Amino acid sequence: MSPREKITIAGAGPVGTLLAVILARHGHRINLFESRPDSRVKSIYQGKSINIALSDRGWLALASVGLEQQVKQQAIAMHKRVMHAIDGSITEQAYGTQEQAIWSVSRAGINEQLLDLAEQEPLIAIKFDQRLVDVDFDSASADFMHEHTIEKVSADILFGADGAYSKVRRLAQETPRFSYSQAYMPQSYIELHIPANEDGSFKMAKDALHIWPRKKFMLIALPNPDGSFTCTLFLDFQGDVSFSSLTQRTDVEQFFQTNFADAMALLENPVDEFLAKTANPLFLLKVDPWVINDKVALIGDAAHAMVPFYGQGMNCGFEDCRELGELITLHKHDWSKIFPGYQAARKINADAITELAKRNFVEMSELSGQAKFLLQKQIEAEFHKRHPTLWTPLYSMVTFSPNLPYSQALAIGDIQQKIMQEIMQISNIENCWQEDFVYEKLQELAQVSVSANHSHYTTDSKTGEQKND
Repeated sequence: MSPREKITIAGAGPVGTLLAVILARHGHRINLFESRPDSRVKSIYQGKSINIALSDRGWLALASVGLEQQVKQQAIAMHKRVMHAIDGSITEQAYGTQEQAIWSVSRAGINEQLLDLAEQEPLIAIKFDQRLVDVDFDSASADFMHEHTIEKVSADILFGADGAYSKVRRLAQETPRFSYSQAYMPQSYIELHIPANEDGSFKMAKDALHIWPRKKFMLIALPNPDGSFTCTLFLDFQGDVSFSSLTQRTDVEQFFQTNFADAMALLENPVDEFLAKTANPLFLLKVDPWVINDKVALIGDAAHAMVPFYGQGMNCGFEDCRELGELITLHKHDWSKIFPGYQAARKINADAITELAKRNFVEMSELSGQAKFLLQKQIEAEFHKRHPTLWTPLYSMVTFSPNLPYSQALAIGDIQQKIMQEIMQISNIENCWQEDFVYEKLQELAQVSVSANHSHYTTDSKTGEQKND
């Protein structure tokens, strides 16, 4: 197969590197540039998240390049949430069926496995320590600086895969009719650490994502292969109880002892870490268009940075890459059709998961600790067992249904929530929830609403458009 268009990719993180492999296998010559050093030679992840949650959408993309099993060997399956109440009591909630799980994987590890794979592709050239300086949005050429020397790199197409703080996107803001919005969440975050026991074992259940829900703030913990947990504290940046107000050691000690007493015995120097670290902001991005002049396109966090509360950021970015590859095949390498299809299919779905991720903070930090919410989830899970084709819980649609567009999951989930509000109003639901009449009523409501949504409207995964069957 003769080489096709020459493509520059700015950003050799997981999304950019996966994109490079997919495009190279379609016959494109790829120049993959990364502003940081090669993480396989020099650690670049200090102070950053060392693990991420990977679910079925991400696995499907990795399987498309033959990397799924290799990554899974270094991943930990999390089958459930474990909620730690303020009094130290624990409740659990399964994510799905017994065999379903989200996976804690090393961000550095998955990036390095993808880089190793990319280096095996003869059409990919990877260059590190290359800082993007400028982009020509008419020609797709770009200027990169290395050790004070600027090189102009020509290309037929350029992808900005350079993350939430994308330089390509910042430069695109200077082009005509480019819409951009950035909204900050009230919360910011710092990372904390639970070390392994001396024998390398885990201090808590390793097959779970642990949450300490405290309404306006929360602590979460994900397991690592070495027996440790990476913890993230989400807390308002400003306010009575916030990163801005908690500046004195005694206040920070009291904050942890009051809200996370059981975690204090597990965490490694949480007070010192809290005082030493600068809180990182959480923000959501919306941009339009994703493609400029049919020459330059944004992908992954550069196009749709979202908050981490649904664990779908990288999964969504990987899905961008996989679906772009499918569009190349569908449109037989005609980029005048590929790019409009990519924009239409992916933007509506990225907007949907961005909204769902924003909403999920309330579920994780507040609702997950409430008995009535957990009961609602039990009822939904039981109904799904009884009528799997009629009802799939929203979390399962997002996490375990990789061929269902995010936008459709959002629409169906909103209908389901209205139905469940009615079900939860049933008198004495706490004691009668296992009775058949509850599920008969739920079936009646679902057949009218949810099945109508399934039957009459579908979303074309290649265009993102809803169509009437």
